[in-house]
Amino acid sequence: MTQRAELFVTLEGGEGVGKSTAAARLADLLRAEGAEVVLTREPGGTAGAEAIRALLLGGIALDPLAQTMLHFAARADHVAAVIRPALAAGKIVICDRFYDSTMAYQGFGQGVDVAAVASLIRLINLKPDVTFMLEAPDSVIETRLRTRGGAADRYEALGMEFFARVAHGFRTIAASEPGRCAVIDAAGAPEAVASALRATLRARTGR
Repeated sequence: MTQRAELFVTLEGGEGVGKSTAAARLADLLRAEGAEVVLTREPGGTAGAEAIRALLLGGIALDPLAQTMLHFAARADHVAAVIRPALAAGKIVICDRFYDSTMAYQGFGQGVDVAAVASLIRLINLKPDVTFMLEAPDSVIETRLRTRGGAADRYEALGMEFFARVAHGFRTIAASEPGRCAVIDAAGAPEAVASALRATLRARTGR
């Protein structure tokens, strides 16, 4: 049987776990091996989705259900314009956040009906092949957020109790889909985390 060329990989986790850095380094490792990789993010990835991102992370008050709908509006555009075409072209897509973040943040973190979020996930109708759930101790996360600089966005400003609920959400998702989700210790140096991601991807997919 011919191995699929395309591969959809997502990275998930709370603020400060190092998703963006890990996603970029994993993409670099795969490109160095000759793979065609599309590195993207959510919310974002298209002009429309980036505009929605600015609204979501800005200071305008938004009800959690409104936030949920905006995340999925951005996601629908991103999937249609970027992710599906890249997969159809046989590329590897690495996405910094996908629908698990909406379930964890809005569902578990902000109390939006998880069944409603799940129905929107089904409507998107695109499941990652591998999802890396990055975790780090609170002390590491707090240090990283302090050194990040800049004003806190909508979610960073919600505090540690909120993030405890979000972390519980990510753990619940990972436990419910062990075939898709791999929990990764992200407390170490970026190079070590990227190496762990690459090794896990190879073990899971043979790629």
